[in-house]
Amino acid sequence: MRRCLISRVEVQGFIERCMMAVGTKPHHARSLAEVLVAADSRGHYSHGLNRMDMYVKDIKSGVCAVDGEPLAEKQSAATALVDGKNLLGPVVGNFCMNLAIRKAKEVGIGWVVAHGSNHFGIAGFYAMQALKDNMIGMSFTNTSPLVVPTRGKERTLGTNPLSVAAPAKDGDSFVLDTATSAVALGKVELSERHGDSIPDGWGCDPQGKITADPKRVLTGGGLVPIGGSEATGGYKGYGLGMMVEVFCGILAGAHYSKYVRTWKVTDRVADLGQCFVAINPDNFAAGFNERMSDLLSIQRNQDLADPDAPVLTPGDPERASLKKCEEMGGILYHINVVKYMMRPSHFRETRCSHSLGASFPDGGASLTTSYRQPGCL
Repeated sequence: MRRCLISRVEVQGFIERCMMAVGTKPHHARSLAEVLVAADSRGHYSHGLNRMDMYVKDIKSGVCAVDGEPLAEKQSAATALVDGKNLLGPVVGNFCMNLAIRKAKEVGIGWVVAHGSNHFGIAGFYAMQALKDNMIGMSFTNTSPLVVPTRGKERTLGTNPLSVAAPAKDGDSFVLDTATSAVALGKVELSERHGDSIPDGWGCDPQGKITADPKRVLTGGGLVPIGGSEATGGYKGYGLGMMVEVFCGILAGAHYSKYVRTWKVTDRVADLGQCFVAINPDNFAAGFNERMSDLLSIQRNQDLADPDAPVLTPGDPERASLKKCEEMGGILYHINVVKYMMRPSHFRETRCSHSLGASFPDGGASLTTSYRQPGCL
C-alpha cells in the first residue's frame, strides 16, 4: 500500500485555505482544521482530511452558515441550551465545551446541549478539552440516519458517537471515543475507495443481512449497531445509540432519528443536536486521579493471553498513533486520499490556489502537487 507523509502544519494550512476560499471566517476555518488534523494524527482517518469535501460542499450549498457565532439562549448555574446558528460543528462544539468547563469550575458540573449544529468531527476532541483542567469531559452528537436497528431494514439512527475522557496521574488519561454503530461510515467509505472488503459485522445490505461488500452498505444498506447482529449483542449498541439521541436531538430540540437529513445530501440544514459535559472530580471523593491511574494500570499490567498483544485501555491506540506522527514529523496518508484531495475539480470548486507537499517513505520518491485555476487568489 503506497502512503505519503505530510506535515501536520501543512495539512492544517491546506484545510484552512480551502475553507476560507469558500467564505468561512479564518477562526472558524482554523477550528475545523484543528479537529480534522487531530483526527488523522490520532489514527481516525475516517474523520480527518477524508471529510473536508463534506464541509466545503455544505458551505458552498448554503446549508451551513458562515456568519454569526453560537448563542447561549437559556442558562442555569450548571446547564445551558445553545443555538449553534447553523455554523460549522467544531465552532459550536468548542463554544459549548468551553461553556461546560466554565460552569464545572463554578458549581462542579456543566451540562450544555446545542441545536442548530453540524458535523463536529471526532467526539473525543471536545471531551479531551476538559482534561486540561483536570476534569472529566463527555461529548455526544446525533448524526444522519445511517444505522439499521436490530431486527430492522430501515436506517433510523445515526452513528451517534460518544466520548468520555477522564484524567489520571502524570498526564495519563482514559479517553473513550466511539460511534454507537459497529464502525463509523467513513471506515466503510475508505474500504470502498481502497477497493477492500469489510469485516462481517460492520454493515448490512438493503435486506438487513450482514454483508462484507462496502458498496452494498453504501447503496441501500446501512451500518449495524455495536455488537453486530442480535445474537452477538447488537441490541446493546442499538440502545446506546438511542441514549445519545435522548441527550442530543430530544433534549436540545434539534432534529432526531429519521428527521435528520440524509447523509451528504445538502437539500436542507442538518440541525444536529449535541451534548457536552464537564465534571469536576474535586467536588467528589478525594484521590480521583490516583484511583484512575490504578484502574488503568490494572488493565494494562495483567497476564496476557498473547505476549505480543498487550492489553490497551481506551485512548492508548490514539496516543501511539500521535507519538508515531511526532516521530515521523507528519501524518501518513493513503495515496488515494491525497490524490482525491488534489484532483483539479476540487480546486475549481474552491477557486483557490493550494499546494500540498508529500513524501513517500515506503517508495523513496517525493511529490509536490500544485494546481492553479484561472481567477484563483
